[in-house]
Amino acid sequence: MNYKSRKKAYILLADGTIFYGKSIGIEGASYGEICFNTGMTGYQEIFTDPSYYGQIMVTTNAHIGNYGVLSDEAQSDIIAISGLICKNFSFSYSRVKSKNSLFNYLKKNNIITISDVDTRALVSYIRKNGAMNAVISTNINSIEDEKKKLKNIPKMEGLDLASKVSTKKAYFFGNSKASLKVAVLDLGIKKNILRNMADRDIYMKVFPYNTSFEEMESWNPDGYFLSNGPGDPEPLKKAIDTSKLIIKKNYPLFGICLGHQVIALANGVSTYKMFNGHRGINHPIKNLITSKGEITSQNHGFAVVKEEAESHPDILITHIHLNDHTVAGMKMKSKNCFSVQYHPEAGPGPNDATYLFDEFKKNMIQ
Repeated sequence: MNYKSRKKAYILLADGTIFYGKSIGIEGASYGEICFNTGMTGYQEIFTDPSYYGQIMVTTNAHIGNYGVLSDEAQSDIIAISGLICKNFSFSYSRVKSKNSLFNYLKKNNIITISDVDTRALVSYIRKNGAMNAVISTNINSIEDEKKKLKNIPKMEGLDLASKVSTKKAYFFGNSKASLKVAVLDLGIKKNILRNMADRDIYMKVFPYNTSFEEMESWNPDGYFLSNGPGDPEPLKKAIDTSKLIIKKNYPLFGICLGHQVIALANGVSTYKMFNGHRGINHPIKNLITSKGEITSQNHGFAVVKEEAESHPDILITHIHLNDHTVAGMKMKSKNCFSVQYHPEAGPGPNDATYLFDEFKKNMIQ
């Protein structure tokens, strides 16, 4: 694409602040909560992670698109982000395995993208002022109209977004002859989670987000899993009630990210909206049981209230985030149930956290 022919575009934040850039050639406007990811690689995995549904993504890596896209790296069948903001967008790509450019991938899915943005200044502003709604637009003359529209965009608090990304019908994943069966509640699951469990001789039935406990139990699984996903966990009343029944019967239960928050709520422990959230592939975690450190991938804007988890008689905090000491993992003392706030399946270079899938398997065969 001819750089000189690219149109001016802008980012309008809910507080009225405006940043400018250039359209990559996909015209229109897009709305959502603006957030940033500090990962240096893995942009396709980020864009297709259902946990980012309804969010405008700012990438802090200076170069996006330079290695193209590969179907095996998609974490779902959709591009979940509502829009993309970056510094340098590469229309050409160089990687032997890649079959397509990121531009074609985004254009096919009509993902509005703005490049040539001072992303360091934008991220610095978000860090200081917190996550907020925003609109990105390629129509430079629409700012005043977009200010009015932006006021009607709902905030993330109270939003049930799991229903938007969950499967509509139950499906199976893995080898039907595997030694263990796991019932998965899909709140916005990533494919790598399913692959990690399938690699451990586990056969899965993936259920829609609002499936009853009775329906899941009728499959006679050896364990239950609550997936990651987008939005606020508090509106997920059905998932919370299902979790309560799984816990009551003391079936093996494992939760990741949104699933971790649902387990907290099922135990009467509150969650809250974070000022910015954790999004990246270099977040340091300490395992309080082993005293070992883990470098993890994270993507969440809500967290478990630490003081309530600490005072709960049946909850043990097992992991903490070393940057801000938020709850990164917990388990129940009297039940076969544990969860983590981060993504052990992501493998952000190291595979420090994949042992959690082994622990889940061990809990099912004890």
